[in-house]
Amino acid sequence: MAILSQSEAQGILQKVLSFSKADECEATLNGQTGGNVRSARNAISTSGGVDNVSLTVESRFGKRSGVATCNQFDDATLRNCVQRAEEIARLAPESPEYMPLLGPQKYLTSANSFAKATADITPDYRAAQVGASMKLCDEKKLTSAAFLNDAAGFVAKRNSKGLEAYQQTSGLEFSITVRTPDGTGSGYATADYNDASKFDARRLTQIAADKASGSRNAQALEPGKYTVILEPAALVANSDASLMQALMSALDARNADEGRSFLSKKGGGNRKGEKLFDERVTIYSDPLNPEIADLTFSGDGRPQQKITWIEKGVVKNLYTSRYWAQKAGIPDVPRPGGWIMEGGSQSTADLIKGTAKGILVTRLWYIRPVDPQTLLYTGLTRDGTFYIENGKIKFPVKNFRFNESPIIMLNNLEAIGKPVRVNGNLVPPLKIRDFTFTSLSDAV
Repeated sequence: MAILSQSEAQGILQKVLSFSKADECEATLNGQTGGNVRSARNAISTSGGVDNVSLTVESRFGKRSGVATCNQFDDATLRNCVQRAEEIARLAPESPEYMPLLGPQKYLTSANSFAKATADITPDYRAAQVGASMKLCDEKKLTSAAFLNDAAGFVAKRNSKGLEAYQQTSGLEFSITVRTPDGTGSGYATADYNDASKFDARRLTQIAADKASGSRNAQALEPGKYTVILEPAALVANSDASLMQALMSALDARNADEGRSFLSKKGGGNRKGEKLFDERVTIYSDPLNPEIADLTFSGDGRPQQKITWIEKGVVKNLYTSRYWAQKAGIPDVPRPGGWIMEGGSQSTADLIKGTAKGILVTRLWYIRPVDPQTLLYTGLTRDGTFYIENGKIKFPVKNFRFNESPIIMLNNLEAIGKPVRVNGNLVPPLKIRDFTFTSLSDAV
C-alpha cells in the first residue's frame, strides 16, 4: 500500500476534508516502501524494511492550529484523526506568525523524481550488491563497513482552500569505509541516485579500497595554510554539517534581516545583490534537473521552481517563510531541496595533475560551527588525505583539524572541476588556496 496512485491518495484526502469542521484544514499523505542493509567487518550486521503510509491532519480555528497523525484509513480512524487535530487546535495558543493556507497552485511536472528500478529493489538485490562489495574487500584482505538504503514513495497534499499536490519519488544511498588490517589506512566512497540502475557497489568499494591501501603509514606535515583539492564528498557530507551545506543553509532572508547571518548589514537589511564570492561561483536549484530531480512543491505547498541563488559570485536570492516574505515585503521563495554548483570539465584526477604542491582531502567530518557571523567552521579530515607534488600523489599524510569558512574558501578558488551527485546535490571538486589546517590528528 506504500505507493498510492494520485487518485487513491486524493480520494483519502478528500474524505478527510469532508470530516473537518475547522475554519481551515490541510491533510498530507506520505508513503514509503524500501529497505536497508548494513555491514561491518565484511559481514552483514543488520537489515530492515519499511512499508508505511501516514496521514497528517492540520486543523485551524482562527490563528490556532493542531496536528494529528494516523496510518489507518478506515472512516472511523480518519474521523477520529480529524477530531483530535481539532481538539488540539482549540487548546493551542494563537500563532503570532499565522498565515492562511494556500489556495490552488500550479506545479512543475517531474519525469525523473521516481524510477521503477528503485521501486523494484528486493532483499536479494541488496544482498547481492553488498555481497559484491564485501567479496572485493575479502579478496584484498581489507575490512569494510557499509550502509545501503533505498526507498520509493509518494507525497500527496490537499486542503480546504483548493490546493492539490501529488508526486512520486525514489532514491538509493550507499556509503562505505574500508580499512587496512593494521588500522593505519582508511578509505571512503559514497553515492546516491534516484535511479538504482546507475548503482554499482563494487565500483564504489574499489574507490574506497584504493584509498585505504594508499593511505597506510601516513606522514606528518606541519599545520598551516595549504592548497587543497576537496573532493565532492568533502564538501557535502551526508548531513547538514558540511561546508557547502552550511553556506546554503545560511541563505535565509530572516536570519540576514535580523542580524544573525554573514549576510546581515550593519543597521539592518541584508547583502542580497552584493558580490561576495569568486565570479566563477554560480549555484542554483532546479527540481527538474534529471540528475537530482526533486519534489516540485515545498512542505507548505509552495511551488518549487528553478532559481539562482548565487550568480557569478553575486547573491541573487534568499529563501524565506511565507510570514517573513509578507512582513518584510520581499519575494516569497521557499528553501530548495537539492542544488547545483556549476563547474568545469576536469575530474579530481585532472585537478591533481595541475597541482604543483597541495593536499587531497577525501572527506571532512565532525564539523562544528565556530562563528555564525563569518560562517567559520572547524572539523577534521579523514579516510584518505594525501600530499600532492608535481601533479602526482606522493604519499599519505596524517589527518588535520581545520578552521575554515566557505565564504573565504569560495574567494580562494584555484579551479572548479566537473560536478557529481552527492547527497542529492551536484557538487564539483574544488581546488582552494590557503586552506587553514590548525593541528594534527592521529585518527585515520
